[in-house]
Amino acid sequence: MLTKRLIACFDIIDGRVTKAVKFQDNIDVAPAEELAEALYKANVDELIFYDITASAQKRCIDIETVKRVASRVFIPFTVGGGIKTLNDMYEVLKAGAEKVSVDSMAVRNPQIISEGAKAFGSQCVVLSTQVKRTPSMPSGYEVYIDGARQATGLDAMEWIKRGQELGAGEICLNSIDNDGTLSGYDLELMRMAERAVSVPLIASGGAGLPEHLQALFSQTDAQAAIISSMLYSPRMARNYTVAELKEYLMRSSINVRTQA
Repeated sequence: MLTKRLIACFDIIDGRVTKAVKFQDNIDVAPAEELAEALYKANVDELIFYDITASAQKRCIDIETVKRVASRVFIPFTVGGGIKTLNDMYEVLKAGAEKVSVDSMAVRNPQIISEGAKAFGSQCVVLSTQVKRTPSMPSGYEVYIDGARQATGLDAMEWIKRGQELGAGEICLNSIDNDGTLSGYDLELMRMAERAVSVPLIASGGAGLPEHLQALFSQTDAQAAIISSMLYSPRMARNYTVAELKEYLMRSSINVRTQA
């Protein structure tokens, strides 16, 4: 049985981790490298880092913060935000990332997915997709870009199918409707995605209780879950430790990694 992964996801502004609800009203949390090291030592499985204003501001990713974080953690580390070219991907990997996440730029230039997969291998390319419930779309979900600010007119399921065809080795689906709400993952979205693609899926948006993780892993084929709010959101009545979450999942017969 495959081991399920718990992933900390950092929304970075000026080198600091922030936390938002539905991509708005970001609250400052901590310096990125300090929180990364703390969660690495707490046995989180992976880390995803998004420079969330890079695409909207049309600038390159904050490579210095990538380097500082990479120097503190020794787990799979994915970086995204402001990646426009193959050279940008190379610089991120050279700075210490194991994988590169593409989102807005992939919509604008889908060939960046295939170029990255050809140059570095599909296992290095993660397609991150922000989706919102939109009844007019065939699947009921639409792709948004630029930090969930801009609707694209793309159907979410058709887009992730194309991403897989172009060479993405993993897909992260973030529900804009559920993001930061602590109400649970969009299980319907994840079940639809698992029927559409065969690459590993990461669920993002909505986790607030250990039960939400149990529901995700027992009711869908998602291989990984982003658990940011549960770990460090100032809006939580209480934060959970990685150990608490893994112990709960093991009691629920969910297979997780127990030690680094």
